[in-house]
Amino acid sequence: MEKAEKLERKKVYKKVLLMLLIWLLFFAGIIGYSMYWLFFDWSRFKQELVAESTSPNGTYTVKAYVSNGGATTSFTVLGELVFNKEHKKSKKIYWQYRENEAHIYWNDDDTVNINGVTLDVPDETYDYRDHE
Repeated sequence: MEKAEKLERKKVYKKVLLMLLIWLLFFAGIIGYSMYWLFFDWSRFKQELVAESTSPNGTYTVKAYVSNGGATTSFTVLGELVFNKEHKKSKKIYWQYRENEAHIYWNDDDTVNINGVTLDVPDETYDYRDHE
């Protein structure tokens, strides 16, 4: 009888551990996706396209969006670099707080000026949080 009882306890113990692992993975997935959505999901910020400009040789296009965070925050301008000649995912290159319009000028095919900030694309980015 003791042997059967120990075997049954072992089975119950394994089931409990498996269920705990499944729940732990489930909650870790929810927390991971929430963090991604909150801090890295660019699409939720792209509310209104206010400016768009293509580089002189057509290599890149910069699209500028205005995001309105609601009554408690100011407008934000977000700049997205689109690769026209390569099959790459678009890239976030500009983020400026307390702006509601974008003026985009190309100095050459790899240098863009957005609201007075000059960037060498595709490698350089600007985020107002890094310059405060």
